[in-house]
Amino acid sequence: MSRLYPSASEVDPNELIEIVNQLMPFGRYKGSKLIDLPEPYVVWFKNQGFPGGRLGERLAVMYEIKVNGLEPMLRPLVKAPRIEKY
Repeated sequence: MSRLYPSASEVDPNELIEIVNQLMPFGRYKGSKLIDLPEPYVVWFKNQGFPGGRLGERLAVMYEIKVNGLEPMLRPLVKAPRIEKY
């Protein structure tokens, strides 16, 4: 049986930076970084089926990160939001 999504250990380290900083593009948590999504929300996606494409792949990796308690290790990868100067 082949998996549709990579496991967290199969993800390129540079991709992890992109994953933790990607913003959720829709739903209740639109605009939140994937790492900031509540675990029950990510588990819900796991149970319902991740969306297709890159977002689904990244949510699947975030699921593995959250259920395995790896968030604290990845928090340093979170980029500060840009502040617009007028």
